[in-house]
Parts: sequence; C-alpha cells; structure tokens
Amino acid sequence: MAVIVGVMAVVPAVGFFLLRRRRGRLRERFGPEHERTVAAAGNRRAAERELRARRARSGPLDIQPLDPDVRRDYADRWAAVQARFVNEPSPAVSEADLLVRAVMAKRGHTTEDFAQQASDLSLEHSRTLEHYRRAHEISGRAGDGWVSIQELRQAMTHFHALFDDLIGGDQHAPRA
Repeated sequence: MAVIVGVMAVVPAVGFFLLRRRRGRLRERFGPEHERTVAAAGNRRAAERELRARRARSGPLDIQPLDPDVRRDYADRWAAVQARFVNEPSPAVSEADLLVRAVMAKRGHTTEDFAQQASDLSLEHSRTLEHYRRAHEISGRAGDGWVSIQELRQAMTHFHALFDDLIGGDQHAPRA
C-alpha cells in the first residue's frame, strides 16, 4: 500500500517536471517568439501546440549556409541600399525588404507568404524575427502612403538585424 501511495505521489511530480522541461526547451528555442505566440493565442497550451507544429512542419526545409563570396556580395548590396537611403529613404526600405527576401530564398526559406516566412524564420532566427515583423509592417505602410523618416530609419535598422542574422553576423565585411 505504501508503494502505491509513493508511486501516486511521484508520477505527477515527474510529469510536472517533464512538462516544465519541455516548455523550457520551447522557450529557449523560440526565444521572444514564444512569448509573442502565447500573447497572440491567449492560451499557453495552444501557443505551445502551435510552436511544436511549426517545428514538425520544418522537416522539409533545407536551409543552406551562404558561400563566403555570396555573403560578401550580399553585404556589398546591403551597403549600396544603405547608401541609397540617404537620398531616397522609402525606395531604399523597399529594396532592403527585397534584399532580405533574396537572402532568405538563397538560404532555402519560403518567401511567398509573410505568415509562412515568419513561421519558418521562428525556427532558426527567433531572436531577430520581431525585427522583421516591425520592418515588414513599416515597409507596408510606406508602400501605401507616407511614413516618417524616423519610421523608415527604424525599418532599415530592423531589416539590418535580420539581414545580419541571415548572412551570418559579422562575417560579411564589404569589399573595399
């Protein structure tokens, strides 16, 4: 009888421990995207089910690293977009968006649908995904009408954060 009572006390404790550990792994893997998904779903259980589903759907993605020469070429193109921003901020933001999507496509990410892009990016680039969401929102408003130069600056900064993450951080110094 004492053994049965002991087992009945231990099993829920082990289950609770495993659930917390699984949650911790999701939070670690998805970073800020975990909390954003929980807030959007309004329910932690539903949000975590969505995040696990994303991870399961990611199976067919074949994300490739960039060749050093390709990385340098993209870095040079980014430098040109930044230079254009001085005289033509709105078109430069649109170009930054296109360049980020080009890098995503080159690496093997989906680029047709923003929701799918965000879902795919959350798997490997969750730390910079919120930058992409903000940049995409500002870029969309800039295409529809007028936005302030400050917002365009913010969009460039946000695009740059994801761009750096996609091409591999500080390994992309532009050619002289």
